[in-house]
Amino acid sequence: MGNKQVIDRQRLFFFALVLSCIAALYLLKLFQMQVLDGYIYLHRAQTTAQRSEPIFAQRGQIFDRHYDQPLATNRNSFAITIVPADLPRGEQREIIEELARLLNRDPLQVLERYRTTARGLFVPVEVISNLTLEDLTLVAERIDSFPGVSWYSKPERVYPAGALASNVVGYVGDITPQELQVLFNEGYTSSSIIGKSGIEQRYDQHLRGTDGRRVRLVDARGRHVRDGDELILPDQGSNLVLTIDARLQRLVQEALGPRIGSAVVMRPATGEILSLVTYPRYDPNLFIGPGGDVEFRRLSRDRRAPFLNRPVQSAAAPASVFKILMNIAIMEEDAFPRNETIQCTGEFPYGNRVFHDWLESGHGPVDITAALAQSCNIFYYTIGAHHLSVDQIIDYSYRLGFGSVTGIDVRGEHPGLVPSPAWKEQNRGARWVGGDTVNFSIGQGYLQVTPLQVASMVATIVNDGVTYRPHLLREIRDPLTGTLIERQQPEVVRRSDISAETFREVRAQMRAVITEGTAEVVIINNAVEIAGKTGTGQIGIAGRHHSWFAAYGPYGEDVPPEEQIVVVVMVDAANEWEWWAPKASNIIFHGHFRGLDYAETVADLRRGPRYLWY
Repeated sequence: MGNKQVIDRQRLFFFALVLSCIAALYLLKLFQMQVLDGYIYLHRAQTTAQRSEPIFAQRGQIFDRHYDQPLATNRNSFAITIVPADLPRGEQREIIEELARLLNRDPLQVLERYRTTARGLFVPVEVISNLTLEDLTLVAERIDSFPGVSWYSKPERVYPAGALASNVVGYVGDITPQELQVLFNEGYTSSSIIGKSGIEQRYDQHLRGTDGRRVRLVDARGRHVRDGDELILPDQGSNLVLTIDARLQRLVQEALGPRIGSAVVMRPATGEILSLVTYPRYDPNLFIGPGGDVEFRRLSRDRRAPFLNRPVQSAAAPASVFKILMNIAIMEEDAFPRNETIQCTGEFPYGNRVFHDWLESGHGPVDITAALAQSCNIFYYTIGAHHLSVDQIIDYSYRLGFGSVTGIDVRGEHPGLVPSPAWKEQNRGARWVGGDTVNFSIGQGYLQVTPLQVASMVATIVNDGVTYRPHLLREIRDPLTGTLIERQQPEVVRRSDISAETFREVRAQMRAVITEGTAEVVIINNAVEIAGKTGTGQIGIAGRHHSWFAAYGPYGEDVPPEEQIVVVVMVDAANEWEWWAPKASNIIFHGHFRGLDYAETVADLRRGPRYLWY
């Protein structure tokens, strides 16, 4: 009996000990969960209960130089988001496709956006943007069919001037996964809007601002709990004021007309670009809304390349415009006496070839001034073959800015090409011959320049050898007060050691092109005296030529620099031959200095005594 009681007490003690150990372990675990690790579970609970949505910053506006013509601005729109955790399992695809069809979007594109931008179960994924209030109403009326779907306000970029200066301003779009990988550390997110081209792209950091955020607490059913909201307000992007003059841009655009080509108007004393025109062009407003992707793909397939910013990104042989540079090289190197002549018979035998002048009968005896005025090929063939070496021509090409980018503040600038014997051997697998130098001497052959490079060369001549960097940004301003934040200062990129006397003489020679040379019958405006040079670029197809005209005005040694402009027009050989570049330039000079629009300019020119073309 006694032994049995002892055994029972031992069992009871052991059982109590086990229970005590279990209780202690539970208490210890409870202490760890509630005290030691409590903050971890609290954070998880809060994360699960929080719904975070961005408050998008208004993108800065873009204005023309007078700060009164908006070229890019914003309007209210909405974006649809989906919280992945709230989508019923197995029904994600059906819900997203139904939502896309309701809003007239491509279901496959919406699905792809959802899959590529999802970052977590409770992180909202933006799947559709650029929605109107009417679109949002369609979703709100059927919200029970779309669990996990919500929306927020997201400003939409619009372009009040349409296609005017679209090659300068550019356009915006949703950030791609590839772009996000590069820019994530700079504050971009999967729902960011980013500049894709032009000023929108180049100055995106100034324009985009800083997004805010609203964090809301919700209950288990996703209903908003009023307490606990957190609000971070956005900072609006800065406004940009460009150097572009909207009135002049419209005049230049209409003067060029529906001709594949480009035009540049520059202030030589500062490097400011007053007008930068390309044709064909595009209206960035077409990329907004349901049909935007379709329109973008259609334009991307257009063989005329409407997205190509031709004054900056397209290079071609400058033709006789290059003879301005040749005159500078001749005078600086004393390669040929200024008062001596070369007999132009219309033909120049050289090696086993005969090179021809554009005037079949020839020009007779021509000196350096008459050669430029009449654009005599034979004069320059002779100089290139017997008086200037190819290395000297290459040297002056580089000294006047050819073969390298100007540094204008848009991306994708073409550097052009200044060929050399080494270049030809490496890229063409052939030896440089005398005929290459002869072609080079009249701006033909392998030489390629952009209209902007030609404008920069003419500006350098006007400035006695000082070259300013061409630029499109004039000012950065506060978006709320309009207060000036920063003004772009003229930047000298090159100072030539070519003599001022040479520049003065070549300016007088360019004036002779207008008064007694190839441009005399075309430049008929009486608003301003100009100096310039025509160019007709051969492309090897009968009846097809590039038409060039490069000029500046007012001409005169006592003209204040701030009043002068450089105009360069290039009409591509894709158009039927009509020698339009100098005609368009005549309209631009006349309209600008008379303060007239295109229709008024043409009407005014038609009243003139020398009316021929308009």
